[in-house]
This record gives sequence, C-alpha cells and structure tokens, in this order.
Amino acid sequence: MLHSLHGKLIQADPACAVVECGGVGFDCQITANTARQLPAIGSEVTLQTYLSVREDALELFGFYDKAELACFKRLIAVNGVGPKAALSILSTLTPEKVAFAVAAGDHKAFTKAPGIGPKIAQRLVLELRDKLRDAADFAPAGRQDAGIPSAAGNASAAVDALVQLGFTVSEAASAVGKLDSSLPVETLIQTALRALARR
Repeated sequence: MLHSLHGKLIQADPACAVVECGGVGFDCQITANTARQLPAIGSEVTLQTYLSVREDALELFGFYDKAELACFKRLIAVNGVGPKAALSILSTLTPEKVAFAVAAGDHKAFTKAPGIGPKIAQRLVLELRDKLRDAADFAPAGRQDAGIPSAAGNASAAVDALVQLGFTVSEAASAVGKLDSSLPVETLIQTALRALARR
C-alpha cells in the first residue's frame, strides 16, 4: 500500500494537502499539526501516509512525521475511534501530549478535541495505557529509545527529576505535560514543582 508521498505541494488548507507525484495529485486529509509543518505551495514535501479502505470510499491521510502516523494508528485501534476522531485529536494534541495524557490518566485532555466526549476520552486512556508503555515510536526523531514520560527531550529529564524527588510518574508526567517541552529543563522542573505544590 502507500507508505509515503514525496512530491510538490500544489494545494493546502488546515484540513487537506494535495501532493503531486509523477503528474498525479494525491489528496491527503491532514491534522492541524501537520498543516503547520507544511512548506510553501510549490515546494517539495514528504508525507507519511495511511490509506483507509472502506466499502464506499478510499481515504488517504497524510502526516508530517512517523510519530504522528504511529499515534494515529494507535488511536484508530481504540474501539469507537475512527479516522476523523483521530484527526481531531491530533489537531488538538501533539503525539507527545497524547502520550503524556495517557500516562497521566488525563482523559480530560482528549475532550478538548472537537467531537470527543468524556466516554470516548476515558476509553482512550483505558485502552491505550498498556499499549503505550513501550511506545518508542511516539518519540520525536532522535529519541526513539524513549518511553512515554520521555516523549520530549527536556520534558523527559524534568519528569525523571521529579520522580527522583518522590513524585509518581503519573504526577510528574501530568505536571510536565501541561508545559512547553522546549523550555529549559530547570524551568520545567521549577514550574511543575509549583503546580504540584498547589494540589
């Protein structure tokens, strides 16, 4: 099946991208996160793809990296979560934040996505928790050895430090997961500690 597309981006909006490969334009449904990563129209682009085959339709989904594609596949494996719901979740949460939410048991994070109610959100956390314990494919490039709490470099170090201070992995992941993982490790730890102290 289609593994990926590499070609010229000829059309894009927040919900779809058309990639021209060998004179054929492939229409991919995309997440808002992928839309933000796209280059200018006319530039070359590579999208990781997933082809959904149904009796009445063929739908192609495109993702800016393998982590987002892996997360999409995990989400649609949950009972009651289809491709549209998975796209909605990944338009609201990055793969790293999905992993943190599952690790922390934070089902409310999923309800921020349009169309995701409390029951589906709780089911996502319940069914994914065991499956994501060793989800190295959720880690960004360069951190393929990471587990759930290590889904982002600086965030990983912050979570590890908080665990060493006596907090549980869930408490640490929940506090750090709400922060910008690009912040320095020291800032993440200090901010998370203040949040944990207020509980």
